[in-house]
Amino acid sequence: MKVLIVDDSKTDVMMIQNMLDGYELLIAYDGIEAMECIEKNPDIEIMILDINMPRMNGFEVLEAIKNHPEHKKIATLILTNYDEIDNEIRGLELGALDYIRKPLNIRSIRKRIELHSNLRNIRKALEQHNLMLENTVAERTKEFNMTRDVTIHAMVGLLEVRDIESGNHTKRTQWMMRALCDQLRNKEAYHAILTDAYINELFSTAPLHDIGKMGIPDSILLKPGKLTFEEFEIMKKHTTYGVNALKSEGDEITSLSFIRTASEIIGTHHEKYDGSGYPKGLKGKDIPLCGRLMAIIDVYDALVSVRVYKPSFTHEEALSIIAAEKGKHFDPGIVDAFFEIEKNIQSINSKFIQKSI
Repeated sequence: MKVLIVDDSKTDVMMIQNMLDGYELLIAYDGIEAMECIEKNPDIEIMILDINMPRMNGFEVLEAIKNHPEHKKIATLILTNYDEIDNEIRGLELGALDYIRKPLNIRSIRKRIELHSNLRNIRKALEQHNLMLENTVAERTKEFNMTRDVTIHAMVGLLEVRDIESGNHTKRTQWMMRALCDQLRNKEAYHAILTDAYINELFSTAPLHDIGKMGIPDSILLKPGKLTFEEFEIMKKHTTYGVNALKSEGDEITSLSFIRTASEIIGTHHEKYDGSGYPKGLKGKDIPLCGRLMAIIDVYDALVSVRVYKPSFTHEEALSIIAAEKGKHFDPGIVDAFFEIEKNIQSINSKFIQKSI
């Protein structure tokens, strides 16, 4: 272990050297020499620092290393006289960990060095342990996210097998969701909630919005014409089916953030801002933000896409329909943001219609 002795008294330096036989010792006779030595030896672990020195005193050295992220890791013990209590207090306030009073006592100084050496070793061991824990958590998080994404894609794949939606629909709605969130987060009303983490969660869970359609009979789901009242009542149940599919008896699962977000998207993306939607007839801001976002994205994509029951509308026609539903079907603020990026939305639609991902 490297120990730096900083004292303008050569006599005191020699005494400390003799007391600390067995340590790797470095010597500086004032603060400027001490700083030069620290710069050249970043592995110094302990510094014994005299306060009263020419050119650069001990307080100035403490100030200098206090503002340096690497240097402040050095455990500093200040040297004071018995009548310099104020210096001891000031030194401790500036970051010194301990003080040694003169005249020097061999047993005292060795014990203090051993104590701080042991504390430093414990601190290093804790840092290594914490680093290992962080790496383990990062690896587990990565595995969890991969498992989650595979599960989502597998569930969406079941819908694709039934020719309900294409993989492009999934991609389009995902990227439209991200684009709309990125636009809204610049507005004060949404900045706090639309964090990077939440946007990534919305991006990952958006494909699940219609997962409950797996419980709807093909005769209704794939019907080329308009649904009857009774058929539409059955169709509306896909929101409830989807939410129930994500429910678990274990609180640990249902409390997961992405499960809650997915459930909200599934259960509320057919709610309408004026309260005329389903399944609960929620109104205005009582509809979760993710549901209000998914509502406009899902409707736009349905309008510009060919479905078994309709041809595709143009981008301009879809915008006209959405504008007419502002404040009725859709949140006015979200409609405004959607129109601010309508060229980007159109680009996303074109990209994923032309190329299957």
